[in-house]
Amino acid sequence: MSVQTLYTAATGMQALETKLDVIANNMANINTTGFKKDRANFEDLFYRQYKLPGSIDADGNITSTGVEVGLGTRVSSTQTNHTQGALSTTDNPLDLAIEGDGFFQVSTSNGEFYSRAGNFGVNANGQLVLGSAHTGWILNPPITIPEDAIDVVVSAEGEVQYRTTGQVALQTAGQIQLATFINPDGLLKLGDNLYQETSASGVANLANPGQPGFGVVAQGALEASNVEPVQELIDLITTQRAFELNSQVVQAGDQIMQIAATLRRG
Repeated sequence: MSVQTLYTAATGMQALETKLDVIANNMANINTTGFKKDRANFEDLFYRQYKLPGSIDADGNITSTGVEVGLGTRVSSTQTNHTQGALSTTDNPLDLAIEGDGFFQVSTSNGEFYSRAGNFGVNANGQLVLGSAHTGWILNPPITIPEDAIDVVVSAEGEVQYRTTGQVALQTAGQIQLATFINPDGLLKLGDNLYQETSASGVANLANPGQPGFGVVAQGALEASNVEPVQELIDLITTQRAFELNSQVVQAGDQIMQIAATLRRG
């Protein structure tokens, strides 16, 4: 008696477990600034060919189909949905959101990284950095806000200006640049709201906000996660049901094998 039924159903359970992990990560990051949800994609596995399509029958005719049995499924990839998240107003002048395409570029001694999160602050040197308690991710190109600045203004085109005590005119601190990629799905996710360039993503294209193909900057706002709770809940339920069905297939295959093993000749 073939045990292929057990193995085939097991591949389905394993693939669905991965999908469940993806859903769980989406739900866990429902409040993560700038988070982009993932989707698990599936593909069928190799087929066992008992009779090939187009075979010649006993009368010399070509058959219209064959006999083939698939051996299961697997996760082919996980893709990131880079659609725009809703903007949440914070009124914090150092909170910046990107409306449209693009990533903020930040740097450390380990290289350049990219992020949609715009919860910036200033470090001890007055440099704009991502608000992280783990690493001092410095905005690149670097922008320094003087200690005596009382007003910070960021235009939609990314120009950062400030005003000091006793001055009316704004002074320019620097220019924010955004990065885009020909294939953002190819970016490597590092955690900490960061992405890293890879050979699959292509090299970063840098330009000022508002240029063709680049988004604009909204000051005093943050981009929310683009996770849709209702859709994730629906996916969760369907994944759970599909997992249960595959487990029932395993049980049915096991029961059939037990019956076959206990047969007695009359």
